[in-house]
Amino acid sequence: MTASYLGGKLISKQKCILGLDVSTSCIGFCLFNTEGFFVEIGCIPIDKVKNTYEKAQCFRNKLIELASKYDIFNICVEQNLQVFRPGLSSAKTLFSLAKFNGTVCFICFDTLGIEPFELNVNAARKLVGLKINRKSSDSTKDQVKDWVRQKIVNITKADYNWPCKQLKSGPNKGKFRDLKTCYDMADAFVITLGYLYHDRKNTIS
Repeated sequence: MTASYLGGKLISKQKCILGLDVSTSCIGFCLFNTEGFFVEIGCIPIDKVKNTYEKAQCFRNKLIELASKYDIFNICVEQNLQVFRPGLSSAKTLFSLAKFNGTVCFICFDTLGIEPFELNVNAARKLVGLKINRKSSDSTKDQVKDWVRQKIVNITKADYNWPCKQLKSGPNKGKFRDLKTCYDMADAFVITLGYLYHDRKNTIS
């Protein structure tokens, strides 16, 4: 714990690691403290923000807000996609994401003086023991989200209130469905926990 003064009062802040899943439509974030306990998870929806610089400013504002609540001492970011995936990525998408990822990393350094550590998503999944069933009818994203949902329940002993919407028509009218931003949040959780395991492994070895 560290402490700072706010309005003349001494405020204690948890020392935390911040994990980020960056895309140009949404930035998922997650925090764990130094003892390896889950602290917070959330997202920054920026799909309706058309200007890249304004998207970056949205992230900076959220980073400052999180830094006012927690003592962020390390940041981990999902590594950029290195190869093309047929049907899922194009040169334009790949370069656009790499550019924005670099912008986010610079903001982390410029705002908090922290150089983010980049972690490959597959390496992170392996570190945390998340195995994707390629034969399953569920997509990889859904498998990751379900794994994280259960992990949070195991940690907190309660289900997290994931962002969702109520369907207004169709056969599932009235039912609730998770928003797509949940995928970004789940990926950020895996990246953060993967970094914790990676850091511990390197410290021990």
